[in-house]
Amino acid sequence: MDRDERIARESVVAAARALDAQGLNRGTSGNVSVRFRDGLLITPSGMPTDRTGPDDVVRLDLDGTHPPDQKPSSEWRFHRDILASRPGFHAVVHAHPVYCTAFAMCGEAIPAVHYMIAAFGGPTVRCAPYAPYGTAELSDLALAALVDRNVCLLANHGMIAAGASLEKALWLAVELETLCQQYAVARQIGTPIILSDDEIGATVERFRGYGLNAARQTAPETT
Repeated sequence: MDRDERIARESVVAAARALDAQGLNRGTSGNVSVRFRDGLLITPSGMPTDRTGPDDVVRLDLDGTHPPDQKPSSEWRFHRDILASRPGFHAVVHAHPVYCTAFAMCGEAIPAVHYMIAAFGGPTVRCAPYAPYGTAELSDLALAALVDRNVCLLANHGMIAAGASLEKALWLAVELETLCQQYAVARQIGTPIILSDDEIGATVERFRGYGLNAARQTAPETT
């Protein structure tokens, strides 16, 4: 294992632990991947993040092959398919945070109730229909929900966030859970006002132009 691979593996472990630290995941349910050379590195199956080290991260080829003595996350398929079909993405985060998953349990998309939805690429966050975990069907449904988007919900399951870096993917995951929480609270207070597609489209463009943020693919400055 060379230095670059060691660093990439450490970044996957750090991202998986960050999901737990930020309250987005518990136990062994979440998974993280990063594009690496001609394949990807992904968290292992069924291993708690506090026991996962760089050597436990699984190197996966795009044809699905991996070292025979290791087992990748059961969700390796949609990680592989997202990275294979979307060259602008270099990392994928999947988790079951409370508010995202609650809306996913209801099969509900998230509308433009806050301008920050533009960070996800458009005026909605789609909810992919239900399919069993780890299946090709689920991967296909997730890819459809991610068209022109960098996040989606998975019905009765959880969420996916993908970005140009692990930092960006994690930031998107946090922002999505925050938006879902705000939306849930707003619905208890009254009827949330939905912003127009034109307003969100303009905000998407503004987010793309934030100087170094656009170049580095990190979070846009907001007010």
